Amino acid sequence: MIGVGRRCLPGGHVLDATTVPAPPVPRAGFTARCTRALLSPWARLSLLLVLLAAAGALVLLFDPQRLLTQGWPPRAGGLMAVLAFGAGYGLCTVAFVPRPLLNLAAGALFGSRLGLATALAGTVLGAGVAFGLGRLLGQDALRPLLRGRWLRAADGQLSRHGFRSMLAARLFPGVPFWAANYCAAVSRMGWLPFLLATALGSVPNTAAYAVAGARASAPTSPAFLLAMACIAVPALAGTVVAWRQRHRLRGR
Repeated sequence: MIGVGRRCLPGGHVLDATTVPAPPVPRAGFTARCTRALLSPWARLSLLLVLLAAAGALVLLFDPQRLLTQGWPPRAGGLMAVLAFGAGYGLCTVAFVPRPLLNLAAGALFGSRLGLATALAGTVLGAGVAFGLGRLLGQDALRPLLRGRWLRAADGQLSRHGFRSMLAARLFPGVPFWAANYCAAVSRMGWLPFLLATALGSVPNTAAYAVAGARASAPTSPAFLLAMACIAVPALAGTVVAWRQRHRLRGR
């Protein structure tokens, strides 16, 4: 409305002629509403659960554990075999395949040194993929649920002391690999501390299993027995760390 002065509207209301009424706000269209629904935290969490379920189903279908008994296909070898195994290792950890089985297979297929390098590369790859999926698809939906005292204390520990906490989790064989990945993703831990602690903390346990896999044909050899001892030592150290953290969480 253009002009100067006031106009009287029916009912005695006065409208300033210099004031332009605000246009009505258009309602969101069907496409916009669908987009918001698909990008909502719970929709993304549902997508994550579907992806993990599909990955688990693929693992059951292809059964990668048979590498321990059947070995690598005869025609597969060289650098391509190492790269393929490392990539498959990482994807299998995302799909909840136990790392000890994969570490034993790496040692049995490639020997102690190359098996260790391949297994560590797959470990970091799998941890990074799981962390990224959890951070992108699950964090926004799950963080509001951290209301219990223990959950808040654990989240605070991971957020403030990410490297130290993740290093302890990797050294302790009793902590499932996938559980540590997704718990860290829900927290506010950074990428660099997570990946660095994963790489360093996984070395002792991975090396022990790789050596055990490489020397599995001679279970009485000193190397095999030393590998078994190295598996037990981190477990004991991790138990002590977990016991101390348990008392700290209770005191908060």
